[in-house]
Amino acid sequence: MTAPPPPTPYLRVDLDRLRRNVRRTADWAAQHGVALRPHVKTHKSPEIARLQLAEGAAGISVATLGEAEVFVQHGCDDLFVAYPVHVDERSAERLRSLAERARVAIGVDSVDAAARAGLHLAPYGVEVLVEVDSGHHRTGCPPEEAGAVAVAAAHAGLTVRGVFTFPGHSYAPDGGRAAAAAGEARALTTARAAVEQEGLEVPVVSGGSTPSLADLDTGVLTEARPGVYVFGDAQQWELGAMPPESVALTCRATVVSLAGGRVVLDAGSKALGADRAAYSTGAGRLLDHPDARIVQLSEHHAVVDLAGAPLPRLGDQLDVVPNHCCSAVNLADDLWVEEDDALRPWPVAARGRNG
Repeated sequence: MTAPPPPTPYLRVDLDRLRRNVRRTADWAAQHGVALRPHVKTHKSPEIARLQLAEGAAGISVATLGEAEVFVQHGCDDLFVAYPVHVDERSAERLRSLAERARVAIGVDSVDAAARAGLHLAPYGVEVLVEVDSGHHRTGCPPEEAGAVAVAAAHAGLTVRGVFTFPGHSYAPDGGRAAAAAGEARALTTARAAVEQEGLEVPVVSGGSTPSLADLDTGVLTEARPGVYVFGDAQQWELGAMPPESVALTCRATVVSLAGGRVVLDAGSKALGADRAAYSTGAGRLLDHPDARIVQLSEHHAVVDLAGAPLPRLGDQLDVVPNHCCSAVNLADDLWVEEDDALRPWPVAARGRNG
């Protein structure tokens, strides 16, 4: 079904680029013998998940139980909640319901969390992976303690699928991506050995992120969980992880003011998201003007420095690359997918499912 363009600002997806990104990463995984379990918190779209699965993804990763519920409702039957889940009566009930319809695994990163998960979930087939900290310093136990956590999970009646980490510190310039991937491999090697020393098998060693994927150690990891690779964004562009010609998601915005020679667009933080990493050179970039930067961002407007390029006219439309596509998607009701010069809406079905 095609539809007329919505009013700006709206998120536009170049379907050809999206498909190329999905296929290229699937081919990379197959070539290196690594299972691909993409993180769907990036797009929150069942349609895009179906593309990924059709290209050979082993399953999907989600950030929350709410996301898991949405994707199971749309036919996804193998999910990993890639964070430590605090299992209480309410979350246990939701996980038990999910496990009736899909293969489900969750993360644990402490002996107490593993025991609690087993208390609530052991009879229902929910599996666990032990998360270790590989340098991001957010969640995850020290790698050498992974064996103790795995033993606690096994004694509580849970199946331990393996170990995992998130190298979030790979979002860094100047060699940070390669260093993060190397640290990830060391941490997961230590974690695997710690679990195996306890007499438990480790069929899955999981990690990866979009910026570190090219440096991922395929001799250590058996599974990769990138997310942003489907779209790209200004962060990946700045880091050199994805070139602008691979960026598949932009925010279509209208020039609403040229006051004082400034280009002002009708897309602000409520359309683009407000993320701005320390290395970012602006609050967003323009796809067709590589030297331009968004230099000021308010709720509904963006001020653009065109770096000497000719000024557009009032009413012209420009394509903005958000700094962080995951945040921008979570602000939108629909993704407007462009193919053969026609648009159609794909609902952001898991929008706002943050718990």
